[in-house]
Amino acid sequence: MKIKNLVPAIVLSSVVVPATSMAETTANIGWVSEYLYRGIFQEDSSAYAGVDYAHDSGFYLGTWGADVGDGLETDLYFGFAGGENFKYKIGYTGYYYTDDFDDTYNEVNLGIGYGIFMLDVAVGEWDGFGTPADYTFTSITISPEKGPYYKFGSSSDEFDGDYIELGYTYSIEDAGVDLTLALVGSDDLNVSDPDDGETGDWKLTFGIKKNISFGE
Repeated sequence: MKIKNLVPAIVLSSVVVPATSMAETTANIGWVSEYLYRGIFQEDSSAYAGVDYAHDSGFYLGTWGADVGDGLETDLYFGFAGGENFKYKIGYTGYYYTDDFDDTYNEVNLGIGYGIFMLDVAVGEWDGFGTPADYTFTSITISPEKGPYYKFGSSSDEFDGDYIELGYTYSIEDAGVDLTLALVGSDDLNVSDPDDGETGDWKLTFGIKKNISFGE
């Protein structure tokens, strides 16, 4: 099974939850050389797209989809987020799949941060094709708004595994384009394609994302 979190390792890294004081609708479209999420391999060469709405009350709502080879992943999420230096978020995320790539995940997302530090916790249940299983995912991210970032993630309860992610995002502001390079490693998760028969590895991934703003 695949424990799911939003972001490919190319930082689709944490389900994208806007913490903004402006009401706006945004969209994004992109591609990653390898889609990894919470340290787990999903698909080689994956295209994705998403739409987000953030209200000045702190309410956010969004959807995101990606090609996972044997079907399509679609994520739906909503909640409340806010703060500038001190940040918080509370919300819900559902992960849904076509074909038999994976089964549904439903989770509650909690986050608190200060400055460049962010602690996120997801508590959820995997439908498990008729055999449900609970899980908890915790991550610590150190990151400025753009540039280098570091993430440590750990899954527990029914599923165990840790990973680290080191990356750098370069933004071409005038074009609304982000370029991300990330190195993801784990001793006990399938960072590489499980068909290769290896558990525990390091993987270098590259991604490009176009951001689109529709204004207030």
